[in-house]
Amino acid sequence: MKNSAFTLYLSFSTVLFSACMKDELPVPAQPRGGAEQLQACLGPGYAEQVWIDLGERRVVATNPRHAWDLAFESAPQGWRIWLNGSKLMTVWNAGEQVLEAPTDTTGMGPQRRIDAPSGHPDSTAFGDWQGRSDLYVVDLGFNTLGQPLGLRKVKVDWSGGSYRLRSALLDGSNVQEHLVTKDALRHHTSFSFANGVVDVEPPAGSWDIALTSYTHQFYEPYMPYLVTGALIAPDVRVARIAGKDPSSITLADTIAYPYSDHRNTIGYDWKEYSFDLGSYTVDPRLGFIVQDGGGYFHRLRFTDFYGSTGQVGCPAFEVVEL
Repeated sequence: MKNSAFTLYLSFSTVLFSACMKDELPVPAQPRGGAEQLQACLGPGYAEQVWIDLGERRVVATNPRHAWDLAFESAPQGWRIWLNGSKLMTVWNAGEQVLEAPTDTTGMGPQRRIDAPSGHPDSTAFGDWQGRSDLYVVDLGFNTLGQPLGLRKVKVDWSGGSYRLRSALLDGSNVQEHLVTKDALRHHTSFSFANGVVDVEPPAGSWDIALTSYTHQFYEPYMPYLVTGALIAPDVRVARIAGKDPSSITLADTIAYPYSDHRNTIGYDWKEYSFDLGSYTVDPRLGFIVQDGGGYFHRLRFTDFYGSTGQVGCPAFEVVEL
C-alpha cells in the first residue's frame, strides 16, 4: 500500500514493529494562549497510551495499551461496547449457543468485525446485542511483541445499572462472571478479562486527545492495520484544515470549516512514511482546530514523530489557544 503511514502493522498472522524509549511530556511554563511545543513518546512497540488535556497542556494519565480489553458505555441509557483497538481486537457473532459448550470457529474468519475507526456508536463490532442471547467470540488481539493473546467467548446482558458479562474459553471451560458497574464520571467504563473493571480512561472533561495505536480499516488491500496517532474524546470536535499554513489559522477560522466528532478526525495521517528513506515526515500544511468540551478552541499542528535522540513514536505538536 503506497504511503500508508502506518506505524505498527499487523495482519492476522504477521506483525511488524519498531521501538522507542518513553519520555515525559514537557509542560513549559508559558501564559495561557501562547504557543507551546509538547511531545510524548509511546514507548517500545508503541506500548503506551497517553491522555492529554490541551487546555492545561498536560498529561492527565498514561497506561499500557494492553491494560484493558473492552470499553462499556457509561451514559445512563448507554449500552454499547467497544473493543480495545490498540491491540487489533476483533469479534465474531456466533449466534445462539450455550456458553459452557464447545464452540467451533471453523469458517468464522471472514465474519470477524472491528469497531469503525470513527468510533461511531452505530458501527461497533458487537453491534446491538440488547435483548438477545447471542454468543460472541472475542479475539483479544496481540501484545506489543506481536504475540496473539488468544480467544474468549462472551455473553452480555443487563443487571440493573450494570453490565453482566459471562465468559469462557472456546471449549466451554473456565467460565467467569463479571458485573461491570457504569462509572458515571467517565465516558466509558474499562474492563479487562484478566483484572475486571480497571481504571484506564480519565474522567470526562479532563482530557481532549489520546495518543495511541488504534485499528484502522484500509481498503487497498482490504485489511485492518494498527496505526498510531491521536483519538479525540467524545465531547470534543475537530476541524481538519489542509493546504494552509497552520500558523495562519485564527479564531475567525473557527466558523469557516466543518467540524467532526469522529474520534479519528485527527487520526494518524498527519505523517507519512517513506519506504525509500525508511522514515516518517510530518505534513507541514495540515492543521486542526480542536474545540474542547468546555467550548474553548485550540490550534494544533504536529511537528515531528521522533524524539530528541531519534527514537520513533514520539509525536511532537504545537498547541495555541485561539
